[in-house]
Amino acid sequence: MYRFRINTLIVAAGLGLMSLSSCKTLYTQASNKHQEYKIGDQIVADTSIVALYAPYKKQMEAEMNRVIGHSDTHLTKTRDAESLMGNFFVDALLSIGKKLDPETALSFATKGGIRSDMRQGDITIGSVFEIMPFENKISILELTGQDLLHLADFIAQTGGQPVGGMRLVIVDKKPMDILVNGKVIDPKAHYKLVTYDYIANGGDNLKAMTAPIARKDYDAKVREGLIDYISEQTKQGRHIDAKLDGRVKISQ
Repeated sequence: MYRFRINTLIVAAGLGLMSLSSCKTLYTQASNKHQEYKIGDQIVADTSIVALYAPYKKQMEAEMNRVIGHSDTHLTKTRDAESLMGNFFVDALLSIGKKLDPETALSFATKGGIRSDMRQGDITIGSVFEIMPFENKISILELTGQDLLHLADFIAQTGGQPVGGMRLVIVDKKPMDILVNGKVIDPKAHYKLVTYDYIANGGDNLKAMTAPIARKDYDAKVREGLIDYISEQTKQGRHIDAKLDGRVKISQ
């Protein structure tokens, strides 16, 4: 329902702009002369254009301000080995992955892929857009244990990254005491990991995931999954309350 509602507003706005372009010329002949214009309050808005987009703007703002949950704490996005926002994000992603494929054991994201904190208090649709503004889709990869060891190397070399289902200690930028769901990794075993297509395609120099045993991409966007996850927590009477649990530690 959520995806239909947003897309409907976008399509409606697009049709409105198309109708505008059909009755007015929106281009002029190129010239090597130029003139600078200062944009400010002294410029009067074109009432015909305002009247065209105002209804869609009102609907979009109402949807973006719709409350879907509540966070008991301010979930900060930091560059530390572990962060509240990072833990929330990958734990939610792991829950999403398990619904799509019950064999999913791990989840992974990068610090840079999470774009905003989650403020304490009401969680709106708009706040989830701030956290994940990209159109990334969910991907589930089947990896070998050796692939996971390479992923642990990446996590250690970059000072920690958001990960669910895995624990490790970083010593001199090397991973130690690596566990997946409480067990030592078997290099020859197969594990399913949920992430998003940007990472699965090798983004952020993640070579450990570029040659999986199997890969399945889903139409659902990560952002939509987060909205559904938060909404489901709310239906069950739960608030969002992420904790630091020592899943990634840096030992001095």
